[in-house]
Amino acid sequence: MTAIDVYYTPVFLEHETGEHPENKRRLSASVQALLDSGLDIRWITPDPAPVAAIARVHDPAYIQTVERLAQQGGGWLDGDTFVSPRSYEAALLAAGSGLMAVDKALGSGEKAFLLVRPPGHHARPKQGMGFCLFNNIAVAAAYALAEKGLERVLIVDWDVHHGNGTQDIFYREPRVLFFSTHEAGHYPGTGKTVETGSDAAAGTIVNVPLLPGDGDGAVQQAFDTLLAPLARAFKPQLILVSAGYDPQKGDPLGDLCFSQTAFQWMAARLVRIAGETGAAGPVCFLEGGYSPSMLAASVVATIRGLGGETPEFSPTVSADEKADVREALEEVKPYWKGAF
Repeated sequence: MTAIDVYYTPVFLEHETGEHPENKRRLSASVQALLDSGLDIRWITPDPAPVAAIARVHDPAYIQTVERLAQQGGGWLDGDTFVSPRSYEAALLAAGSGLMAVDKALGSGEKAFLLVRPPGHHARPKQGMGFCLFNNIAVAAAYALAEKGLERVLIVDWDVHHGNGTQDIFYREPRVLFFSTHEAGHYPGTGKTVETGSDAAAGTIVNVPLLPGDGDGAVQQAFDTLLAPLARAFKPQLILVSAGYDPQKGDPLGDLCFSQTAFQWMAARLVRIAGETGAAGPVCFLEGGYSPSMLAASVVATIRGLGGETPEFSPTVSADEKADVREALEEVKPYWKGAF
């Protein structure tokens, strides 16, 4: 197996949320599982992101709000999203992990998993929400466009919750193709197939809302019949992933039924897509997943996929799963002549 970079620092455990579903036990379990796995891992301690990098996607006043709340001892941004005294520091390090991983992916071709918290994909330009403070993956994509000279970045989000913050940030940005599978009607209520981007970016937002109970068949259909053709047409230079593990069957905050094998297969499939299109990456950013033991096992499986271990994966595809993916395909097909 190819060695994989894993970005982590114990400071992420200092984003203290108590008994909140998004808590430090998620990372502690994942670190231990990786140490026990025998995988070839390069552990990398991240540097904090410069505030200017965060400000490419977040309003400076909002950044200052998070910093000030942490300095004052912490508090709630909303009913779901908590800031503790070291949360601002942890959030800068989480975002900084993405900048470092993008540099290495573009420079020497390294694939990476960012074992970070707080997560990011719900964070909007002026609002933290859904357990997220700064949008780590959006910060990384904006950095790649602004400082590395890239023209095409693919973001894949397989969290059970729609990455509304990432979508908002890039809704009018034609250089970013955002592809999301998520549970239909679930928090935060966005991610309908008709949300396809606007202006010059029309067609670059691709939402695949899945019905409760959808599982590996939907994964296979979404990646093989929709994502792969889109990627071949878009020709990304970099692939970033919002890797959420709450679509796994049994997660307390979701109703999808992905298997652990599905995460390994998706990672391996993205490695293959990167090879076919000449893209750097994938670089995976931890998002959700709220059963620490399940999360840990699936993080290990994902890293196996990034390292080149492709599992056997031939799921049965239900009629509902086919219909869900077909609906998304038909919505974006007019924007991608000849892709399908």
